[in-house]
Amino acid sequence: MRSTDSRFGTPEDTNAPVGTPDNPSHRILTVSNLITVSRLVLTLVFLWLFTTGFNRYEALAVYAVAALTDFLDGLVARKTQTVSWFGKVLDPIVDRALLFTGVLGLMIRGELPVWVAVLVIGRDLYLAVGALIVRKYRERPIDVVMIGKVTTALLMFGFCDLLLGLPQMQGLRLVSASWLPLLNDKPSALGILFVYAGCVCSLVTACVYTREGFRIKRETLASRGEGE
Repeated sequence: MRSTDSRFGTPEDTNAPVGTPDNPSHRILTVSNLITVSRLVLTLVFLWLFTTGFNRYEALAVYAVAALTDFLDGLVARKTQTVSWFGKVLDPIVDRALLFTGVLGLMIRGELPVWVAVLVIGRDLYLAVGALIVRKYRERPIDVVMIGKVTTALLMFGFCDLLLGLPQMQGLRLVSASWLPLLNDKPSALGILFVYAGCVCSLVTACVYTREGFRIKRETLASRGEGE
């Protein structure tokens, strides 16, 4: 049996318990949402520490704690059956804020290739625009996919290691491209390899969300009896 969620206008499985991924609640004041909000606060603290010249390792510690909460809030929400629409919307926004602060901080210090920042931020802007387009066909946002979580984990670990700057490795001399530190002859922290892997997964994620967006469009138009 299905009903329509009055807030998001999407079919909802009424047989699923409220607060589960298949039937999110409308609650805002939950432990999982508090963890998500705390990640945003920690992100702002990290940015302040990093840009005002405080100890590099203090900034890294704050960033690492914030990154770890990315997995904690979802786990708590599922375990306590407090999955909510508020959390589903806020979580990816806070994830992006955390990534952007790390990207911009490292780029400003010259420790991250500019193309990485362009790719990461550009992909997210693309997905943000895509999300607005999808809302014409379905109010409920597209659910976060596993490859998206993997992307976030790779990038966050890579950025944390670049912030730490350890371990430093000599250039592997696999390529001659000047824009691929460590893979060329330029030394870099090991974390840059995780950033490269995250960039690849980032592109795959964009393709997955694009395909899902087109699927939603097709199904919505079909249900309305409209053509492509």
